[in-house]
Amino acid sequence: MFDRRRFLAACSAVGVSSTLFPGVLWALASGKPAITKDMIDQAATIADVAIPDDAKAMMLDSLNERIKDYDAIEKLHIPNSVPSALIFDPVMPGMKYEKERRAMKISAAPAIAMSAPASVEEVAFWTVREQAELVRAKKVTSVALTTMYLDRLKRYDPKLHFVITLTEERAMTQARQADREIASGKYRGPLHGLPWGAKDLLAAKGYRTTWGAGGFESQQFDQDATVVQRLDAAGAVLVAKLTLGALAEGDKWFGGRTRNPWNPAQGSSGSSAGTASATAAGCISFGIGSETLGSISSPSTRCGCTGLRPSFGLVPRTGAMALAWSLDKLGPICRSVEDTAIVLDTIQGADGQDRSVRDATFNWDASVNWKSLRVGYLKSEFDREPEPEKDEEGGELTPEQKRKREKRQRERAASRVRSAYDRRYNRDSLEKLRAMGVHLTPVEFPKFPYDSLIFSLVVEAAAAFDDLTRSGRDKLLTEQGPEDWPNGFRAARLVPGVEYVQANRARFLMMEALAKAWEGYDAIVAPTDSDQLVATNFSGHPALILPQGFRGADAPVPPSEDSGDEDNIGGPGTPVSITFLGALYGEAKMLALARAFQDATDFHTKHPKL
Repeated sequence: MFDRRRFLAACSAVGVSSTLFPGVLWALASGKPAITKDMIDQAATIADVAIPDDAKAMMLDSLNERIKDYDAIEKLHIPNSVPSALIFDPVMPGMKYEKERRAMKISAAPAIAMSAPASVEEVAFWTVREQAELVRAKKVTSVALTTMYLDRLKRYDPKLHFVITLTEERAMTQARQADREIASGKYRGPLHGLPWGAKDLLAAKGYRTTWGAGGFESQQFDQDATVVQRLDAAGAVLVAKLTLGALAEGDKWFGGRTRNPWNPAQGSSGSSAGTASATAAGCISFGIGSETLGSISSPSTRCGCTGLRPSFGLVPRTGAMALAWSLDKLGPICRSVEDTAIVLDTIQGADGQDRSVRDATFNWDASVNWKSLRVGYLKSEFDREPEPEKDEEGGELTPEQKRKREKRQRERAASRVRSAYDRRYNRDSLEKLRAMGVHLTPVEFPKFPYDSLIFSLVVEAAAAFDDLTRSGRDKLLTEQGPEDWPNGFRAARLVPGVEYVQANRARFLMMEALAKAWEGYDAIVAPTDSDQLVATNFSGHPALILPQGFRGADAPVPPSEDSGDEDNIGGPGTPVSITFLGALYGEAKMLALARAFQDATDFHTKHPKL
């Protein structure tokens, strides 16, 4: 759900000196001691406002009285499932989008699915569209597919660490039911009988939903998430609850670090870590992930998957862990573009519970003439050179401090070399699109301090896990560094409420400017790791991430240890990605273009040797 590198920067932005904590945190978090003038001085420093000395005495009564209000709200013990009363709306004045839902039009039956495979394991890496035809034509049973994928999950989990809970009993019951229905002529559609995996922030009744976090290992809910219900209704078979970094940060969870099938020495990135890893490893037909800021994009890139982050407000999040109510999105991680369209068709639309879902609809038509689409590309992002190293502040350093600074400098220099190497794949993708006949028009997103909005996400996340911080149970989370959730949640409590509101007003200005940049375009092509990641997550626009190649033998060697701080760490033989952006609720046209690009290449047909 959350981009770890951006999170580190956000923590720096909201961090405070430890000398402020004794007075301010004790007063504001515990509510026990009375607030004093000295505390007001410290709080004013954090808030960056000047308060006259004669005004402080007037403030004391109201501030101390307000502590009682905070305590009263705290005693409500609000669970994570309770949403904010404030609802983010990505639709700008005058914006138009499709509202009438029509029947999905998928591509013709693929030739590869015309005959039964000699062994069911031959289809482990086939697409949803290909597997769907096999099941529909009764060339492979759902029970056979399900058994095969359960076996593969068990076989490769010790190496890749992508499973939290196998839902084997539920899966076999669903698979047998699917086979009975299909045999009797009741075919529910292209997901009928296909095994899938859920990121373990989606509730599934009868099974634990751990959020990947220490302290939540045994948590259960008594109702399926809406997305789970809809996939059940489509006849899909849930085979596993898959890993996510603790509370949707990164790829490290309470059981270890989920691994990249292309190079198991690396993490899979996150936070949809297990969904991407299991999809890439041919251990599920498709999976569901989530994104708040990079958590479909980053692991799809690292693992060479095709991931779709839908428009905000298209897929209901009921029954999913909340991280940031104004940013969370659920979407499919698959092996092909059309697979993501088939899954999105099933999970989209209002459920009467998630009030953020709009009256928009997604209508997939595989026959759309993609050559007629108006396509832009973010020229300055494709042209951008890796930023030069900035000199760190000097001064006297201890030998240990000097050693750490030199290590940071080496790591940053190596990262710039890897980034420079990867730029060739971005250029190749633009040339491929032009060779296909796509007229690419240079377009620029508005100049804006996008990263300065990120602290508002951390504030929402701190509210979502308020009780975790207050109770001290945050110490049970696996990661405890300065860039991790426990520290981020504590620092976020000191963000002034006025600044949170101001950030959301700035967000509106950004959305206005971005809407103007989008005028006249059906899709925009962008480097995956660029400013668009923050911009489009905060504006609510959809994105499709797909592989655009594999690094050669001459690729710079990655770090010997994957710290999890870099989204796409690199190394020979590992995948790189490109991103297609769509207009708000304009997924259908975006996916038509991306599918044409994918069909003109063969990168999505490659799979790791496990």
